Amino acid sequence: MATHGTVTPGVQVCSLKVDSGQVIQPGTTYQILRFPFGARESTDRFEMHQVQQPDGYVVTDWATDDRSGLIWPSRPGWGHLYGMIQWQAASSTGGYTELRDQYVRDPLGLGPSPNDTTATEHRTPTPGMQCYVKNHGIFVTPDTPLALRVAHNDAQPRTVTLAEFKLCIHPAE
Repeated sequence: MATHGTVTPGVQVCSLKVDSGQVIQPGTTYQILRFPFGARESTDRFEMHQVQQPDGYVVTDWATDDRSGLIWPSRPGWGHLYGMIQWQAASSTGGYTELRDQYVRDPLGLGPSPNDTTATEHRTPTPGMQCYVKNHGIFVTPDTPLALRVAHNDAQPRTVTLAEFKLCIHPAE
């Protein structure tokens, strides 16, 4: 597996944001939130979210490829994950009664710890917008990508209108 370049002391950060809607199909199957590359992402100084991924795979369309939702940690350490999710309102008939979100290590089975979920939350809708923020700490390694996944139980597809996914890696020994 490729490395991410020179190791730099201190905290390393990857900050992703997408404000174009992502349609999420109804049901209990979690779907990876996808994020654009390059100038459209917040910051990726440590090359944790690249079109050419550490295993050599190249993402050709971030909007359709689940790999665009992966953050590949630049080094091992204590990772602090941050997520922000804003949902479209529920439909008027058969609307959602539950919104779900979770972080997952290796959601596509690319490394040694496939589909290891953490910080799973099931939420009931509130009046007004459905805006959620979550954070969680885990140990991370460069060979295990991370993702933010969502699901809902509406009778029809709903859209995540805005999402952010961030990883801060602190040195840990």
